[in-house]
Amino acid sequence: MKDCKSQCPINQALEVFGDKWTLLIIRDLMFDGKRYFNEIRESDEKIASNILTNRLNKLEDLGVIIKSKDEHHKQKNVYTLTKKGIDLMPVMLEIAQWSTKHRDVSEKDKKHVKEIVDGGKSLQEKMSTALLKEYKKVSKKI
Repeated sequence: MKDCKSQCPINQALEVFGDKWTLLIIRDLMFDGKRYFNEIRESDEKIASNILTNRLNKLEDLGVIIKSKDEHHKQKNVYTLTKKGIDLMPVMLEIAQWSTKHRDVSEKDKKHVKEIVDGGKSLQEKMSTALLKEYKKVSKKI
């Protein structure tokens, strides 16, 4: 990993998440249940394959996701959030909530964000627990 320009916490976060694709990949894994390369690539934003490969590798190198082989199709990789990635849920929700307030967001997405936020800590912990269980299952096989 390259040297960071400063030890400022905002700069440190931007070194990891300083482009839109990285957060969109995390979104897909966290909230949309996407686990395969092509599922992520086919999201509404239509990320290019080379950029997706680059960002997945970066997230794996940083320990935000892990890559494993699909037990039913050994030629396919499965991408799973790690504990470090799952810990981003409150940040992702805050960003989403800000967007629903200040940006032109679809009614469907506004409703989805509102449901998660209104569900409070208990719903968010339930979601985090499910992701963590998936991570633990996958990490035992690696």
